[in-house]
Amino acid sequence: MSTPLATTRPTRISLAVRDSSTMLRRNLLHVRRYPSMTLNLLLTPVILLLLFVYIFGGVMSAGIGGGADRSEYLAYLVPGILMLTIGGTTIGSAVSVAMDMTEGIIARFRTLAIHRQSVLIGHVVGSVLQCVMSVVLVGAVAVAIGFRATDATALEWIAAAGLLALISLALTWIAVGMGLSSPNAEAASNNALPLMILPFLSSAFVPVDAMPRWFQPIAEYQPFTPAIETLRGLLLGTEIGHNGWLAAAWCLALAALGYVWSKSLFNRDPK
Repeated sequence: MSTPLATTRPTRISLAVRDSSTMLRRNLLHVRRYPSMTLNLLLTPVILLLLFVYIFGGVMSAGIGGGADRSEYLAYLVPGILMLTIGGTTIGSAVSVAMDMTEGIIARFRTLAIHRQSVLIGHVVGSVLQCVMSVVLVGAVAVAIGFRATDATALEWIAAAGLLALISLALTWIAVGMGLSSPNAEAASNNALPLMILPFLSSAFVPVDAMPRWFQPIAEYQPFTPAIETLRGLLLGTEIGHNGWLAAAWCLALAALGYVWSKSLFNRDPK
């Protein structure tokens, strides 16, 4: 006598993965259909890289002790430009989330039998992938104009890639929270601007020691400077010191804060 085959019900985790994958695919399709924002955010770090290397490179290199050698300043500049690229790319996440919240699609998603957090997870994973692709493209431009990190080992390259991914994740969660708390896409873009301005107030372009003494503590302990100095140490062999654990602490703290903030805003009943 044959027994009927038992049907296995999908677990909560499998449903969350499935729904998050669907939302990720949706967000990537939006990027493909509307590439202008990504292109604009990507052009900014590339233009700044070329501007600071070819226009200001000689003077800036002399200022950091490179003896008016643009290649010296290029090596110093690239880690900061990569961080600037991540900060700029995450602004697009804030705008995208704000558009979803104001155009009514989230209200539609709330009526469907999908995992509640999959909408946010799709935005976050999509943004991290965009950050990685943007960093690769800007890095390719840097290599094309002469940047080299020949002394970095394979392990250091892996650590550098992990650091960039962790920073992308942390800043994306903060950007998602900014998008959820903004009344419209324009406000989200303005609210997320600090993610692109803070690298200018770090050691991305000049050493912290060259800044006014009263401003040095602010520049040294803000999130971007430890991450930039850690990335320089991994790729160029400079001293990392305490910047490694500071960068990790900032990333974990910002990711946790952004996640809790975004989840709270998203779960709040719409008015």
